[in-house]
Amino acid sequence: MNKEKRIKILEILRDNNPKPETELNFSSPFELLVAVTLSAQATDVSVNKATDKLFPVANTAQAIYDLGVEGLKQYIKTIGLYNNKAINVIKACEILIEKYNGEVPENREALEALPGVGRKTANVVLNTAFGWPTIAVDTHIFRVANRTKFAMGKNVDQVEQKMLKVVPAEFKVDVHHWFILHGRYICTARKPRCGACIIEDLCEFKDKAD
Repeated sequence: MNKEKRIKILEILRDNNPKPETELNFSSPFELLVAVTLSAQATDVSVNKATDKLFPVANTAQAIYDLGVEGLKQYIKTIGLYNNKAINVIKACEILIEKYNGEVPENREALEALPGVGRKTANVVLNTAFGWPTIAVDTHIFRVANRTKFAMGKNVDQVEQKMLKVVPAEFKVDVHHWFILHGRYICTARKPRCGACIIEDLCEFKDKAD
């Protein structure tokens, strides 16, 4: 895919959704960190159902740490892998309290050192909470980037690096939201809704559906 086509795709996505936002419910960097940690291999809908009950009770590192692993499990047990996630969140809260006065550090290395936080989660927090021009590549973005031929790669790291290279600065903060939403609702895994796609004529996917 050439540069002109990529820019046109980004312009169309921007015009359609000028201020894209995550579908996870949060009101602070800490709440976002917890929500994204819980969202691994789970839907945003399932995470929101849990955090809508959790955050009114505990939405700081100290408050969630005080719940303990078993206490936290009671709020998140409807989410997949909740046992390990509860352990990771409590450990992360302990580190935030000890090292960062309970605040979420605006620092990639510090974030990635937290239990349950990988590069994708760190990218989401840096981008969505702090406005960094990072691109968090999940399964939706990986699929859309490869299927459209926008930024091809064999794994999420390759796609991230390619997108960082080919996406102009003015689009970097919002592009991962556009691609996630596009993959979630239009360019779906089993049967893409090509007929409803606003970038269909620019997409280079060979097997387009009606």
